[in-house]
Amino acid sequence: MKIGFIGTGVMGSAIVRHLQKAGHELTVYNRTKTKAAPLMEEGAVWADSPQEVAEMSQVIFTMVGYPQDVEEIYYGKKGIFQAGVKGKTVIDLTTSTPTLAEKIATSAQELGAEALDAPVSGGDLGAKNGTLTIMVGGKENVYEQVLPLFREFGTTFTLHGSAGKGQHTKMANQIMIAGTMTGMTEMLVYAQKADLDLEKVIATLSGGSAANWSLSNYAPRILQENYTPGFFVKHFIKDLKIALAEAEKVGLDLPATKEARKLYEQLAEKGFENDGTQALIKLWWEDGRQPKKKS
Repeated sequence: MKIGFIGTGVMGSAIVRHLQKAGHELTVYNRTKTKAAPLMEEGAVWADSPQEVAEMSQVIFTMVGYPQDVEEIYYGKKGIFQAGVKGKTVIDLTTSTPTLAEKIATSAQELGAEALDAPVSGGDLGAKNGTLTIMVGGKENVYEQVLPLFREFGTTFTLHGSAGKGQHTKMANQIMIAGTMTGMTEMLVYAQKADLDLEKVIATLSGGSAANWSLSNYAPRILQENYTPGFFVKHFIKDLKIALAEAEKVGLDLPATKEARKLYEQLAEKGFENDGTQALIKLWWEDGRQPKKKS
């Protein structure tokens, strides 16, 4: 199948490789062309605009940073909807707003195309290993048609309802992660102060009711002083802002999520917005280094 992919960052590039490995023809576009160069060396075809990607593809995936980026690649001067998209399917993997997902679905319908919002969870490791969780909003028949593609880079995929429901599910996911990341960070800070062996603590907690994905995947990175982004701090702040805005629309107050947003905003203000979310520990440990034990 001829597939287009717009947004070849850390996760996007990994997904492209899974689709290529499955035998599909990939056309790619990224704002910074050099980031797509390795994919082109592996057989992907470069396009000069989202419009050109759409013209060359049957299914078009998009995975960019922010809702305004999504808006631009779909509705901009050389955007996807400037192409003839009749009979094609667009799938946005970006974590964006439910409102924008609904708008894209309406526009696609008017142009004779189909659309799904399908944000993912699992970070860089999930993308590389093809084990992402995919949360989908849109029509059931369209979901069934593209399910074989989802299977190439995900292991859990669920249709949650009409357009926008995938994004709402991702907001629920991010609310949960906000709690596990702050809990995991404060756990390490406490355990270190209590003069415990942190590797033993992580192993013990991972075998009990405190076990969670953040503990298993991010706590070891912290001990290795590895703050490369599986998921950027700046993108997590964006997600939490969307989640809180959506909660406000339905009359909900989410104090724990608000506190997590504040903490990550403090982290960004310190200059760590391009670190991975595990860098939250830097609010307690200078430069993310575990404090030395007192002799």
